Amino acid sequence: MNTHIIAVIGGTGKSGKYLVQSLLEKKYSIKLLIRNPENFQLQNPLIEVVQGDARDYHSVLKLLENCNVLLSTLGQPKGERTIFSDATKNVVSAMNYQKIKRYIVTTGLSVNTPFDNKNETVKMATDWMYQNYPETTVDKQKEYELLTQSNLDWTLVRLPLINLTDDSFKTETSLEDCRGKNISATDLGEFLVSQIDDEAFIKKSPFLYSV
Repeated sequence: MNTHIIAVIGGTGKSGKYLVQSLLEKKYSIKLLIRNPENFQLQNPLIEVVQGDARDYHSVLKLLENCNVLLSTLGQPKGERTIFSDATKNVVSAMNYQKIKRYIVTTGLSVNTPFDNKNETVKMATDWMYQNYPETTVDKQKEYELLTQSNLDWTLVRLPLINLTDDSFKTETSLEDCRGKNISATDLGEFLVSQIDDEAFIKKSPFLYSV
């Protein structure tokens, strides 16, 4: 039995389901923040459901009670205003209040860091995101800035296209560039869980991709 109790945001989303599966396989106790628990079918004694929304500070505070790590695969809800910086502000405040340090969260390729040396394809994809989804793209960059200003032990994992598959592939990480076009959701889940006790990417924003 793992001593960590893992809080999860976004665990009912497309890639989040794979993350939850990976945590369960490794016998972690999980607390899931879910907006509409009545739609949640997965029954497991290791899962505790907390009803709430990442944009609500008290929901996040309640989620984090008795936990020592937070994992997030939060996605943008369709037709709603951008969610990322609001959720991040709540997470940082609530984690500080609960004295929790480890926060592992996913984002897209468009996020830029001072360490980047993005190839032309990734640069073009980043520009395309700014042109077509300016609000969420700016907000994801803001999420990165908020994390860099926090005192959390954060890891912001930057991802290409996520393939929702049980198949596993060889993966690579890089702090500078994304040299692969996609990542398997199974490999993503495994990687996120591997980061719980791994300090290599603390306060860093690695790309993760299949090779």
